[in-house]
Amino acid sequence: MKNLILENRKVRFNYHLLEVLTAGLILKGSEVKSILKGDSSISEGYCYITPNGEIFVKGFTIQQYSEATYNNHNQKDDKKLLLNKKEIEDLSYKMETNQGLTIIPTKLFVADNGKIKIEIALCRGKKQYDKRVDKKLKDIERENQRKF
Repeated sequence: MKNLILENRKVRFNYHLLEVLTAGLILKGSEVKSILKGDSSISEGYCYITPNGEIFVKGFTIQQYSEATYNNHNQKDDKKLLLNKKEIEDLSYKMETNQGLTIIPTKLFVADNGKIKIEIALCRGKKQYDKRVDKKLKDIERENQRKF
């Protein structure tokens, strides 16, 4: 059972999701409290892989925790993801061999063991006509729901 904290709903409209992975995050205590309070956003976030084989999330905003002391975190720091070396190498290889792919965070949730996890997806951007087709299908489905 996952307790969903955040969801990036624009991802499914703007991108084709090719592969989805779940990763852990390295967070500070004030960051965890702020996330559980609901003061965070992943809508502008994306992931990048460093040359030494680490993967980070950039653009993941976590507001400062109001009850924290002088040890409060920086809002815009890049967050390191915890993935296996093989998974990172696989993602890196796919991004190098296929042009136009990016890694985007889709969901942030609390796992069964109480740890905060992030779901990331290897994505390819949709063209404008793909978005129009998706919107048309969604409208047709909505109309069919109203009839019944």
